Amino acid sequence: MKKLLFLLIALPVFTVIAACGKRGPLVAPEALVPAPIKDLRVEQKGNRFLVCWSAPGKEEWGGPLKGLAGFQVFRREVLPPDEDCETCPSAYGLLRKVDPEYLQDVLRSGSFFCFFDSDLKDGRTYQYKVVTMDKEGSVSKDSNRARRKKTAPVLPPRLAGEPAPRGVVIRWQPVVLPPGSTLEGFAVYRRQSGADVMPLFPLTVVKGDTFSFEDPQMEHGVQYFYAVRTVARLDGERVESDLSNEVSGMFSLSE
Repeated sequence: MKKLLFLLIALPVFTVIAACGKRGPLVAPEALVPAPIKDLRVEQKGNRFLVCWSAPGKEEWGGPLKGLAGFQVFRREVLPPDEDCETCPSAYGLLRKVDPEYLQDVLRSGSFFCFFDSDLKDGRTYQYKVVTMDKEGSVSKDSNRARRKKTAPVLPPRLAGEPAPRGVVIRWQPVVLPPGSTLEGFAVYRRQSGADVMPLFPLTVVKGDTFSFEDPQMEHGVQYFYAVRTVARLDGERVESDLSNEVSGMFSLSE
């Protein structure tokens, strides 16, 4: 009888210990979705907005993302305060579906995704958000919001190239800015021969009182093409102009 009583007492303890040893951390079902994007951003380049974000690599609870299926990008026009309603069902419209396996006009660099939005009107303010979908059909929470006011961009400079010992020096003249704007500098872009378009982001940005650039990082025998955007602040927004004309240069050792 004493042995039987001991077993009845000991058995539940063993069961709890064994069960505890097998259990992992409890995760709520609503956390088994991609983590929300936190670095959505929008820049104006010429008459277009460049919309960019990084893909999450984890689920919301912290575990690895099981498989990236794509993104949905939403946009709304921000209305005057007495008319604006971000939470209204019709506020946001689906702007773009992004499939990582079929990017079309979306550009990707590692986990970084970007595309240009050109359906914009001067003086209007637009707000964007993105959600991520995994291959099991789960959808993340909304990303951070990114908001920009569309303004008429300033003019790009006109470039000229001059031979230099290490390749080429590019020069340009000051541009005329609209009233109320402030010149912040000039963004220099570079591509190598064989690349069809300029990179999304500049090689460097020089100050507004600088009107020339000589590339210190040219490789021997490689032809480079350069273009410049005027960078100004308009209506409180940092805006880049369209790309200027291109000039080319190559660093070659003299015989």
